[in-house]
Amino acid sequence: HVPSELEADTLVGRVDLKECLQSAEFISSSDGNFKVLEDGSVYTTSALSLSAEKKTFTILLKDIQEQLQKKIHVDLVVEGKKTPKTRHARDTVLKRTKRRWGPIPSVMIENSLGPFPLQIQQVQSDTAQNYTIYYSASGPGIDQDPKGLFYIERETGNIFATRAVDREQYPSFQIICFATTPDGYSPEVPLVHTIRIEDDNDNAPYFTQDLFEFCVPENSRPGVVVGKVIAEDRDEPYTLHTTLKYRIVSQTPPITPAFSLHGDTGVISVLLPQLDRELVPSYTLLVEVRDMAGQPFGLCTTGTVVVKIEDMNDNAPSFKQLQYETRVEENRVNVEILRVSVVDLDEPGSPGSGAVYEIIRGNDDQAFEITTDKNTNEGILCVVKGLDYETAKQRVLVIGVNNEAPYVLAPHSQQLSQSTSSVTVHVLDMDEGPVFKPCLLRLDVKECEDIGTAIGRFVAEDPETGNSEGIRYRIPPGQCNWINIDDRSGEVRTVRVLDRDIGEMRRGQCNVTVLAIDRNGKTGTGTIQVCIVPGNKNFPRISQTDYIMCRDRKPICLTAQDGDEAPYGAPFVYRITDRNLASMWKLTPHDDNSWYLSPKSDIPYGIYEIPVSVTDNGGKIGENTVRVNLCDCVTPSECDGRTRQLSGGNVTLGLWAILAMILGSLLLLLILITICGCCGAGVMHRQVTDDCANHNLIISNTEAPGEEVMDHNIIPLQNTCDQGGYGVKTGDQQTFEMVKGRGHTLESVKGGGHQTLGSVKEGGGQPMMDTCRYSYSEWHNFTHPRLGEKVHLCRQDEEQKHSEDYLLSYNYEGKGSLAGSVGCCSDQHEEEALDFLDQLEPKFRTLAETCIKR
Repeated sequence: HVPSELEADTLVGRVDLKECLQSAEFISSSDGNFKVLEDGSVYTTSALSLSAEKKTFTILLKDIQEQLQKKIHVDLVVEGKKTPKTRHARDTVLKRTKRRWGPIPSVMIENSLGPFPLQIQQVQSDTAQNYTIYYSASGPGIDQDPKGLFYIERETGNIFATRAVDREQYPSFQIICFATTPDGYSPEVPLVHTIRIEDDNDNAPYFTQDLFEFCVPENSRPGVVVGKVIAEDRDEPYTLHTTLKYRIVSQTPPITPAFSLHGDTGVISVLLPQLDRELVPSYTLLVEVRDMAGQPFGLCTTGTVVVKIEDMNDNAPSFKQLQYETRVEENRVNVEILRVSVVDLDEPGSPGSGAVYEIIRGNDDQAFEITTDKNTNEGILCVVKGLDYETAKQRVLVIGVNNEAPYVLAPHSQQLSQSTSSVTVHVLDMDEGPVFKPCLLRLDVKECEDIGTAIGRFVAEDPETGNSEGIRYRIPPGQCNWINIDDRSGEVRTVRVLDRDIGEMRRGQCNVTVLAIDRNGKTGTGTIQVCIVPGNKNFPRISQTDYIMCRDRKPICLTAQDGDEAPYGAPFVYRITDRNLASMWKLTPHDDNSWYLSPKSDIPYGIYEIPVSVTDNGGKIGENTVRVNLCDCVTPSECDGRTRQLSGGNVTLGLWAILAMILGSLLLLLILITICGCCGAGVMHRQVTDDCANHNLIISNTEAPGEEVMDHNIIPLQNTCDQGGYGVKTGDQQTFEMVKGRGHTLESVKGGGHQTLGSVKEGGGQPMMDTCRYSYSEWHNFTHPRLGEKVHLCRQDEEQKHSEDYLLSYNYEGKGSLAGSVGCCSDQHEEEALDFLDQLEPKFRTLAETCIKR
């Protein structure tokens, strides 16, 4: 419902567009007298008079992406004219009357021009048909701030506004309406009524900052975001009154537009393909923001944006001059001789313009140095090592320059090249003092050298003459007192015995400053570096020399130590210096420092003191004595220390062992004397007893009787007597009777006669008893002819039957005793000789101990 007369830009009403189409990108009206905004508000474009009672037009909505199209039909009905309706009889029965005490919320236009008081609503109670009703109200705008803005007529219930309202200050009011009778009765419940203030586009948008400042690197590509401007509007949100549009009004400097501004978001982006800070360091943009979606009738505001172009190192520095010349006196040190400057188009003070100088050529000896003055950006050339006029009268240097920051090439630009310049340095001749060549002399001295040992010469030359005549040398005091120097010849000698194990010499090095003075008093200095070289001063020593070896005879690991450094330490060579003990013990290598000591054979238990020499890699020999207690034990803790001690290859026996040997020797001597006395008589009977047989017959472990051999070559034993084992000696026939078994006689087939083994003593045929002891001559006379005969038969027998009977093979049962045989059949060249008792070997102690036990 609208008035019949409508002015231009008058709000007709609102249409809910989203209910018809959620996302409408295109909105248009079929009637040019009306325009439709994005929020659905319908405005007149010009003054309009509605002559007809109803006017109709269509709103067209399009969604381009979804390719949808919708239409909304709008009917405008002139107020005050009602459309007649055909009524039926039933209508009176079905009609529902709307209750008037609860009207819809009231709407008041913001900043309304009146006329005031302006009626905005009426409230009525249905009980007014039966009662006299008075209306009243209270709340904000009536009896609360802002007071007096609204009032209600007491009799009619009309609500009036007394003045215009600002929506941004009071967007709505809630008042309470009352209906009462004159006597105070309230037939109606109090009514809460809302008065909404409809927004008017009375506020222009504004920028959140007075000045926006942004930075962007030069040579940035198009599309790079520079920044974003932000504006706000105090009008009602989500309406056309607060729908803002941005645009760039102008640019300073007024050249090709360099930036673009997004109309909806306010984002500023690079537009110009090449931003050069050296040409335009900054841009100033005048931007505008307008509400009503940018419509010409919308309110607008302008703001300022400053975009600074950040410098990039796209310009190389270059020297102002390509050649420089300077002078310097020889031997001057740490003196400035030249300043050079460069030109750089990049921003001063930035890393892109900061110069870094370098010497490219001509400074092989590192005599020059160039640095940068941070205040002026100039290069400072200095001499850091003295120059020698006699060596070079001038030096030519080539210097180059770069920037602190790396180069960044601009689009479509060529590679930058380094700028260089040449510097000629003229060296001025000066009268100078002596010079040591070399200025640092290293002298190596072996440890423990004698005092006064010459270790070298350190001489200086006069640069003017090139010789050492007239130059004196001396060592200033206050230095390490290791050496002195001859004042004329420069010969260096030691004044102390240098030992790395003593106090200040532990470092092994000392620097000594030497002065050289010429005839004119000019001085020069040099340095002698004295280094103590490790020598072979220490003997290798075995760290542990006392050991216990049990019956398992596990080798002992001997480890030597030497305080000398390489090459005078390991590897070590071990050797047993005693020849007798070397035959009993052996040494085998383990590693560079250790060797194993072990017995060669089954040597007796005892304490052995073994002299062992250890030779280091430098040839120095250390003598050591290793004491090994060879004990009959399982673990070393079981050994009680009561073992015998062997030293120098001789056996030292204990007191009880010596006493046992003496008693055994006396007992053996007594037995031998008794045997000799019995065998020294004339003809006698010899009764061979079991005890005598034990001394002469070897008892073998025969496990069964042997076969009886019947051969004429075997010497028969004839039975000569039945008297139970007597041996009888006569003049015509000598017989020997064995008491074991039957009596037999040793018979000789040689010469056809019988001969028996016997000893014929002086005194005739008197029979005498013997103790079965025969002399060597008797045994030799009996056995020699028979053995010769048997050997002759064995040679003539081709089938070697005789040799099979006499030559028997035996298994090897081990090495024989060093003491030799002690039986009664020993080969003695002299009869009854007993001198062998004086040369008994160590193993005879076993026999002595056995004799003592028996």
